[in-house]
Amino acid sequence: MKEERYTRKEAVAITYNPGVNDAPKIVAKGKGKIAENILAKAEEFNVPVQEDASLVELLGQLDINQSIPEELYQAVAEVFAYVYKIDKEKGNQG
Repeated sequence: MKEERYTRKEAVAITYNPGVNDAPKIVAKGKGKIAENILAKAEEFNVPVQEDASLVELLGQLDINQSIPEELYQAVAEVFAYVYKIDKEKGNQG
C-alpha cells in the first residue's frame, strides 16, 4: 500500500499597483495554518490562486512589503497573466 506523505502548505500573496509601486510586492506569506488562512481569504474574495511550489519557495524568502527582485519578474509576470486570464474568463461567464 502506498503511503501518502503530508506536505505542509505554504502560500505567498503578491500585489502590484502600477501607478503606486515600481514592482510587485509581498503582502502576505506563511506556512501551515497561516497558509490555509491566506488561501481561504483568496477563495472568499474570488482571488485566483496559482500553484507553483518553486516560486512560493523563492518568494517565501522575502519579507512582507518587500518588492519582488528583478530576477523574479518573469515568473511573477506569468502569475499575473494567469490571474488576468482567469478574471477575464469569469467576467465573460456572467
